[in-house]
Amino acid sequence: MLSKQKRSGELDEALEHARLAVKADPEHSNAWWMIVGLLAPDGKYPDIDQASKAVVACHKVIAIDPSRVDAWVKGGRIMVDQLGLHEDALHWWQRCREAAPLESVPIVEQATILSDLGMYAEARDRLSSLFEDNLDIANSQLARITQLHRTLERSAEQDPKVHFKPWQKNHGGWTAIKMRANKAPVSENMLFMLTTIPFLMMEVFASRWLFGEGWGAFCLTSLLILVTVIIGMSFTRKLYQRVNRPGFNLLRAIQFEASCGKVVIPEDIRGSKLYMFLFSRHPPAFQQRLEKIITANRKLPRNWKIKLPDFESHYDEIGFIEDEEESDLSSYEEE
Repeated sequence: MLSKQKRSGELDEALEHARLAVKADPEHSNAWWMIVGLLAPDGKYPDIDQASKAVVACHKVIAIDPSRVDAWVKGGRIMVDQLGLHEDALHWWQRCREAAPLESVPIVEQATILSDLGMYAEARDRLSSLFEDNLDIANSQLARITQLHRTLERSAEQDPKVHFKPWQKNHGGWTAIKMRANKAPVSENMLFMLTTIPFLMMEVFASRWLFGEGWGAFCLTSLLILVTVIIGMSFTRKLYQRVNRPGFNLLRAIQFEASCGKVVIPEDIRGSKLYMFLFSRHPPAFQQRLEKIITANRKLPRNWKIKLPDFESHYDEIGFIEDEEESDLSSYEEE
């Protein structure tokens, strides 16, 4: 207990020194970056005050040095993960792309945000620009891009009308949420246990009758179990997405409320078991901000429309010039 208090005192002292440094020299980018790290260290969950001040400090860093990709990444992650500012983060990442047009990170982040909001067509356009602009993709981004691409491919196979959009009050997704409101989401492991484990048990007991004994029988049994596990995992994953779709839709509605700062979730759903389960899974800063939004109780206007950034604004920074139409030279022919 004492060591924790001592560490807290040391962090407060370091933060005070960093603040004195930026007060003496407002252009001291490293001091501003130290403030970011002290207010919102990696792996920790800051409160709303700390997260907000950390974002302000990130703004200061990039205002001094726009090439600081680490500050762009940190600010964008705090906006989305800690504060739920998805719409603001879209503009933040576009500003990052203007400062670093050849970076792929802003595009991946924008595509992820758009996908989380259910704007799959816009997300596909963002992701395709990675290849249109021939940008380098870091190895750390490959897994995320692959998963995002699969999500967008599945969405392309569906009717766009079924995609849940929280700002549409009469969308059928709200009915499904109400039907599942008093049940917590089902875990993928539980579904695997219920659907696949019984088959594995039967295969183990029946293996001697099917394949006999010996190394050959052991290899055939192992192969059968491996195939069953692979098929079972694939089936479970699809079943998991289907069973928990109302939960995913409600999660999108929660994130949307935090993004736009307006209330869209009906009161009967907000007090449900499913809502409380999903709400409790968010970090403290997100919860505190959403509670403020709920208390303000400002309803979403009927004519609401998300304000997307100009996704081509970075072309101005790299001197992109559109091909002009071929001039008519007929009047300049020699006589």
